[in-house]
Amino acid sequence: MAYCEASQTQEPGTAAYAGDFGFKVLTSSDPAEKTKKLSAELANGRLAMMAIIGMFFQDGLTGSAWGDWANYTASPLRAFENELGVQDPVGFWDPAGFTADGSVEDFKRRRQTEIKHGRIAMLATMGYITPEITGKFPGFLSPSAGLKFADVPNGLAAISKVPAAGWGQILAYMAFCEVSQDQSAGTPAAAGDFGFKVLTSSDPAEKTKKLSAELANGRLAMMAIIGMFFQDT
Repeated sequence: MAYCEASQTQEPGTAAYAGDFGFKVLTSSDPAEKTKKLSAELANGRLAMMAIIGMFFQDGLTGSAWGDWANYTASPLRAFENELGVQDPVGFWDPAGFTADGSVEDFKRRRQTEIKHGRIAMLATMGYITPEITGKFPGFLSPSAGLKFADVPNGLAAISKVPAAGWGQILAYMAFCEVSQDQSAGTPAAAGDFGFKVLTSSDPAEKTKKLSAELANGRLAMMAIIGMFFQDT
């Protein structure tokens, strides 16, 4: 390494400064072809940097650079492989390592939160899109305030039209949803079942399929609504 660094001057303006150490593997008398080859080298190098880190990680995790998951049966990550939301193509995906401690209680609490956020995001996304596609209702939203549906702007700007009483209603409904049922560990509500039988079936496999679809759609909606907020601002 020291020889490679010190054997040639690498000051600005020199060939070595641009990565040319005289090993003419990627070269050509045609400038366009040479540029193409050097660009390919850069792209391949970036891919290789990601690949080698991934192989290091897999080697450390499973004992094999090729990442044979079957060799790592003791992993706490495998504790939740049969839960809802473990879907192709990524399977059980936890890049931040939230489940690394293997705590079932923490996993279920986060899953309950994920389901709630996903449902809110799905409703918010539909609410964001609908006025843009179908237009707005005729008449007054609040006759006492003289506020028409047409007066409410789309998107985040609609927040400016919500009166204090409206925020109070929103908060009161949120509180009702939280305290109207027991959500302690082991209850149906802790698993996201609040008795609204929209996604259900007498067939366990079909019910699991529907609930998995809800999680997937909720995750997509969370990404969608954040993207729409970002574009709006």
